Amino acid sequence: DQYHLEYGYSCMGYEIPAAIGVKLAAPDRPVWALVGDGTYLMMPTEIVTAVQEGVAIKVLIIQNHGYASIGGLSESVGGERFGTAYRYPAEDGTFTGPPLPVDLAANAASLGMRVLRAKTVRDLREALAEARAADTPTCVYVETQTADTVSGAPPAQAWWDVPVAETATRPSAVKARELYERHVSTRRRHL
Repeated sequence: DQYHLEYGYSCMGYEIPAAIGVKLAAPDRPVWALVGDGTYLMMPTEIVTAVQEGVAIKVLIIQNHGYASIGGLSESVGGERFGTAYRYPAEDGTFTGPPLPVDLAANAASLGMRVLRAKTVRDLREALAEARAADTPTCVYVETQTADTVSGAPPAQAWWDVPVAETATRPSAVKARELYERHVSTRRRHL
């Protein structure tokens, strides 16, 4: 089988509506939308459209309790991942308190989507196979480990041309500005 995957960081929130559009244009093709929790929260309501119209898209939600890719970008530009985790504020004002009780699987189910929760690799394989065979909108939900259980999100693996303040004084931002200037000096213009 050929699978069409809709996923993107540069335009967060479009994945579920785009999957519906692809499925309507190619009803005989399996269509999956792979979304993180941050992008899911931007446009989950279109699940109602898929359910109402019987558009059998498949949604794979990766719940990592925050904006992981944006957190990596934030860290790389000296922003220290500020505000990118779903956490309550701590006494010092930072967002390092207990995790927020966000349950995206329950949310997707409340919008009418069938949800399969996967807790192990075996569960994931079975849920993906079951979703693939389904003729209704179906969600596979996977919760990843968090900084509470592992050393944290991986660092960004690509350079994004996001300028960093030249007059920053926080050590993380000063270091990020130095790195930014090194990357900018090697940038190539193709046009």
